[in-house]
Amino acid sequence: MKILCVDVGTGTQDILLHDTDLHPENGFKLVVPSPTMIVRRRLQAATRAGRPVLLTGLTMGGGPSHWAAEDHLKAGGTLYATPPAARSFNDDLDYLQSQGIRIVSEEEAARLPDEVVRLELRDFDVAAIRRALAEFDVRLDDLAAVAIAVFDHGNAPPGVSDRKFRFDYIARQVRAAPQLHNFAFPAADIPPIMTRMRAVAASAGDVDAPLLLMDTAPAAVAGALLDPGAIGPYRRLVANVGNLHTLAFRLGPDGIEGTFEHHTGMLDQPKLETLLRTLADGTLRNEEVFDDHGHGALIVGSDPYRFPDEDFGVIITGPRRTMMAGSALRPYFATPFGDMMIAGCFGLLTAVAAKMPALADPILNSLTGGGRPPWEL
Repeated sequence: MKILCVDVGTGTQDILLHDTDLHPENGFKLVVPSPTMIVRRRLQAATRAGRPVLLTGLTMGGGPSHWAAEDHLKAGGTLYATPPAARSFNDDLDYLQSQGIRIVSEEEAARLPDEVVRLELRDFDVAAIRRALAEFDVRLDDLAAVAIAVFDHGNAPPGVSDRKFRFDYIARQVRAAPQLHNFAFPAADIPPIMTRMRAVAASAGDVDAPLLLMDTAPAAVAGALLDPGAIGPYRRLVANVGNLHTLAFRLGPDGIEGTFEHHTGMLDQPKLETLLRTLADGTLRNEEVFDDHGHGALIVGSDPYRFPDEDFGVIITGPRRTMMAGSALRPYFATPFGDMMIAGCFGLLTAVAAKMPALADPILNSLTGGGRPPWEL
């Protein structure tokens, strides 16, 4: 049984074709530039050439592509965008127009002159993945499922902070069911507010397999828990230190006991250590993180845990994990099946097992030898 997993980050998109008949280390994988980085590079080339740009397609991740769009406008360039593409940068189209982006309909876009550089936005390009693998005689035939992870701020109403809206969603999911796989959704069950996930599902319309979407950081944390070194302690702090966001969970015997999310660029080792310590002992407060321009914090576990504690482990994953190198918290750097960059893909597999029970046994047998699922560890 084959499952295609794609973890779409800020710097890279990490791709795993998992075959349950093989050892996980033998799965085919790619770590390539993320869609937003690809758009960024093409936008920068158009800026250097002095050409106008049209953005079409779907709502996707912003960050680097948004910064390149801002640079294009600052350089005096013209930037057109259809509404779905423009929402990659902000849900408020009036605001984007005030910043210089010209919002056009599909019909208006089709009438723009040939000198306009046309860039199609999408987070998931199965045709590109299919072409890349085909060069090595690997075909995406007879897939049992496709699982994709993206970071989704959600569609915040006008006047509502994106940071607050995002963390309110995280808190609701934790309170509803304190398990990592509660951040994963079969395509038909994606909440209406998660517009980026829904756009990814739309871009996968030609995929002949069940589709699952998940938030990137919970996927990475779930994957990190497959590292045998992450299984031992009774309770654990697990943090995904991503390129743009850091999300940490306090995990206990019944699941998630607390969490926080902050912007990685605003953290250093001392600040992250403090956040982890206060998450562990239950004193971290939502306002403390939000007022520091992070997203927020939530404590749902009642028992405090203090360092040092032999029954309390700290596990770190993510592309910026070296921030915690040499930390007094003595973190364990998880590398599930020998590759930290594919942790999110392995986490996606655990979510497929949880959300698609018919596929659970082959997945769990291939990942854990039929042992307890990671979300119960």
